[in-house]
Amino acid sequence: MSTVIAFDFGLKRTGVAVGNTLMGSATPECTLTSKDERPDWDGISTLMNDWKPSQIVVGLPIELDGTESPLKKRIDRFCNQLNGRYNLPVDQENEQFTSIEAAERLKLLRQSGRKQKVMKEEVDKIAASIILESWMLKNGYR
Repeated sequence: MSTVIAFDFGLKRTGVAVGNTLMGSATPECTLTSKDERPDWDGISTLMNDWKPSQIVVGLPIELDGTESPLKKRIDRFCNQLNGRYNLPVDQENEQFTSIEAAERLKLLRQSGRKQKVMKEEVDKIAASIILESWMLKNGYR
């Protein structure tokens, strides 16, 4: 079994999910808050130490017409920094529509209970789990 950690990178927040390749499952973990558009490296290091992953996956936003997102260069830098800091392989996975799907999953969960506003922090970590699920499916772990 191999532990994988996934990030839904953003300039304000970064959603995090953790999964394992044996079960092919992903679980939303947390949402880290960026500082001056910089990742929360202390929070990321804590997660890396706690989970000891062997693989990192980062969501890559692709525009509807298939072109690169304006965030592509920032995400590439984040991936390079992750690889340099933790010496682990970093894959990128298409994250198109993951935030929309995450918000819909939250709404469905809440339909049975009382109405609550969908928090962006919750959406980010669920989006990270969707990114990780997609990566596992593509790589034959599901």
